[in-house]
Amino acid sequence: MNSFKWIEAKSYNDMSRLGAELFIQQLQEKPASVLGLATGGTPEGLYEELVRNYNDGKITFEQAVTFNLDEYVGVPVTNKGSYHYYMDEQLFQHVNMQSNNINIPNGNVTDLNASAEAYEALIQEAGGIDLQLLGIGVNGHIGFNEPSTSFTSTTHIVELTSSTREANQIYFEQPKDVPTHAITMGIQTIVQAKKIVVLISGASKQEAYDRLRSGDISEDFPASALHMHSDVTVIFTDIRNTQFSQE
Repeated sequence: MNSFKWIEAKSYNDMSRLGAELFIQQLQEKPASVLGLATGGTPEGLYEELVRNYNDGKITFEQAVTFNLDEYVGVPVTNKGSYHYYMDEQLFQHVNMQSNNINIPNGNVTDLNASAEAYEALIQEAGGIDLQLLGIGVNGHIGFNEPSTSFTSTTHIVELTSSTREANQIYFEQPKDVPTHAITMGIQTIVQAKKIVVLISGASKQEAYDRLRSGDISEDFPASALHMHSDVTVIFTDIRNTQFSQE
């Protein structure tokens, strides 16, 4: 069942480059690829690499379709803490993405459940995600799927844990501004992607790395659902415990 490919990068920049190479290859082989994108500090370097390669004429985003993992509920898209704003700053405004091919969950509607269902339907209508980018939380969350989230979950609304809200305070002016809820792809949605790339960086992710590497599967550790997938590449750096054999 374990079909993981583990790649130890020499540095954060090396991890970003190696991860970007997989997206570059995907776009070169299939310009109309459906890409699943993530936010946060970890993938910023990867996006820089993609922009650089776009500027060098090695890739185009003209036919690409993107779906982001998640978005906060009740945060205007123009707010610097929103993932709409993040993606525009990190990638979209720097490349030739077509605006109608950009998909990010809508957390600014009255009927949030309907919004989640509509987002899930859009992913299915696009034929599913060809290549999904993931980070991993210190507690093993992927997207905003916290521990005990069902492995059969599709796009849904989640209440953010206090630890997640504390970790995300850096993106907002005051603690009270941090949203309490988000809309996220479900675990089932994520593992239905054809290929998955996971980036793990830093000593704070040591425990999550160890649990993922163990191969144990449990809803207490959301990322462990990835062991049910047939094509996962994990690129990691600055993890102390790397005595496992390369696979």
